[in-house]
Amino acid sequence: MSKPLCLLVDDESDILELLVMTLEPMDIDCVTAENLTKAKELMRSKSYDLCLTDMRLPDGDGLDLANFIGQNYPQTPVAVITAFGSVETAVQALKAGAFDFISKPIKLPELRNLVSTALRLLPERGEDLMSNFVGESEVMLILRTKIERLARSQAPIYIKGETGSGKEVVARMIQKLGVRADKPFVPVNCGAIPSELMESEFFGHKKGSFTGANTDKPGLFQVAEDGTLFLDEIAELPLSMQAKLLRAIQEKQVRPVGAQKEVPVNVRILSATHRDLNQLVKLGKFRQDLFYRINVIELYVPPLRKRSEDIPILANHILKRFTLKPTLKVNKSQQPRLSKQPRLSKDAIKALKKYKFPGNVRELENILERAMTLCENNKINLSDLQLPKKVEFESLQLLENGKTISLKQPLELLLDKVEKETILNALEQTDGNKTKAANLLGISFGALRHRLRKFEKEE
Repeated sequence: MSKPLCLLVDDESDILELLVMTLEPMDIDCVTAENLTKAKELMRSKSYDLCLTDMRLPDGDGLDLANFIGQNYPQTPVAVITAFGSVETAVQALKAGAFDFISKPIKLPELRNLVSTALRLLPERGEDLMSNFVGESEVMLILRTKIERLARSQAPIYIKGETGSGKEVVARMIQKLGVRADKPFVPVNCGAIPSELMESEFFGHKKGSFTGANTDKPGLFQVAEDGTLFLDEIAELPLSMQAKLLRAIQEKQVRPVGAQKEVPVNVRILSATHRDLNQLVKLGKFRQDLFYRINVIELYVPPLRKRSEDIPILANHILKRFTLKPTLKVNKSQQPRLSKQPRLSKDAIKALKKYKFPGNVRELENILERAMTLCENNKINLSDLQLPKKVEFESLQLLENGKTISLKQPLELLLDKVEKETILNALEQTDGNKTKAANLLGISFGALRHRLRKFEKEE
């Protein structure tokens, strides 16, 4: 098997020499270029497994080269060398399609890790994995294409979408298709961690650092080492924790509670929320610099109602999965329904395609699992779906941001939405303090906790 081939681009001969001396002992062949023009010529002459380029070149910059390679040689990952502390430049490089970046002065262990990670890219795995990502609508085809492309990058990605639309599924797919596929995937619901424990949960703590810290404990960053940290509902983080998270992402190191030194970490950050982060930034409830850092690339996951043509295929996929479940509920005759997949009647399919699915894919799963326990003769009819009855108002007036708006949706859903938004607003006003939020709402702490658990189950 031939050695990997790397193109190194820098106008400083001592930097090129350092890169070659580092990569050749890793059994990597190197070709060097001193400027952008020469680098493009070399790219046209043969195939490279990796390109490592300085940001500043005599006749252009690393962004130009990253764009050129991305458009003409997309299978070649590009890493960019940036000036120390130049976060904005690093973000620009990632948006331009760079696989990753490394800052000067170059730290050799960090360089070796970056190169090893880049050479683990296996694009041929994508087709098989993506076949499990169900849907043939145009929006799903676009989403699949974006996922395959973004999986090759190390850029932070902000996954935007409604509750139940599949944001975590998308995050896991990005992990599986990328170079960190065999490393940990650590999902965390930021809204489920008590504010007083957040720093310890994220960064870990040393024994004796606070009451109850009986042993050293690694944080989520350390647990996700070399893998992916998925920060779900990141909008729920209090501002104080947002500042610490920003530093951890920028510096690629964390300080456990009670520790004297910071610990280097190597994780890819994926984040998600169903809330509008742009609006929260404008309201001063989410740090703009953190939003800028996690939102290098935004990936939108469409709601199920935007791809209703996928529902029959998706429903069949879900029913097949439930049929194979060994713990599936039983029917009225008390016989396990494991051998044959039930089929949907034409009326049932038609109703599902017309239904708006406020809970998206998660709601479809719940509806179908319930229908499997109710249906007779292995056929799911319309009545078995038990779709929510619509209680609609032709013109329901509400005030939102000082403006009068008209809504047409089920009353139950509307009331649940108002209740949830009221509670979330109270938590924001009290920086996540549940006791103060309960007092502000005029309810007991237990009642608030019950409602929060209800919201978590719904999501």
